[in-house]
Amino acid sequence: MGLTLYLVTARYDFSDDHFLTVIEEACKNGVTLVQLREKDLLTGEFYALALKVKQVTDRYQIPLIINDRVDICLAVDAAGVHIGDDEMPVEVVRSLIGPEKILGVSAKTVERGVEAEKAGADYLGIGAIFPTKTKETPLTSIETLKAINEQVTIPSVAIGGIKEDNLTDFYGTGIAGVSIVSEIMRAEDVGKKVHRLKEKIDKVLGESK
Repeated sequence: MGLTLYLVTARYDFSDDHFLTVIEEACKNGVTLVQLREKDLLTGEFYALALKVKQVTDRYQIPLIINDRVDICLAVDAAGVHIGDDEMPVEVVRSLIGPEKILGVSAKTVERGVEAEKAGADYLGIGAIFPTKTKETPLTSIETLKAINEQVTIPSVAIGGIKEDNLTDFYGTGIAGVSIVSEIMRAEDVGKKVHRLKEKIDKVLGESK
């Protein structure tokens, strides 16, 4: 499970073809994990889209994570699922997906991070660190990010408003990687953008050790 550069999808007004092309370019150029996040699709549509996305991620041997929907994760045999604060309890999701699939859990506090680890989470998504238009949510400070990472042993990714020009803020925070949405999905040249992001986050993570 490589968490270094974690793409979380958003479809905006993209056609399916364009959406899949962006994901493919990202996979081809250095993202290490892809999360399919769809809040508004009906179950049948989500399932059909997840199958198409999984064809792309499988081609590049990149794990596919499904946001929130355990049923879709199991139906398409995705690598795992990521759940937020308002989903089923972590231990229930773990019991449904079994021990082999990846389970990511969102955390904004040390307490939530510790609880999630004890209940079976494989990694934490911590944030939003910076303001983001993707999701309205209270911000999590860099200090809280560090504090969570000091108290848990599972890896974490920072999420929320992360861009090429604020990656250096993560020196010494203990993260294993960053989750990025619009900076990749809306990039003019997805391949070049992913290359630059990967280079920068590799440097941040390397110098933080």
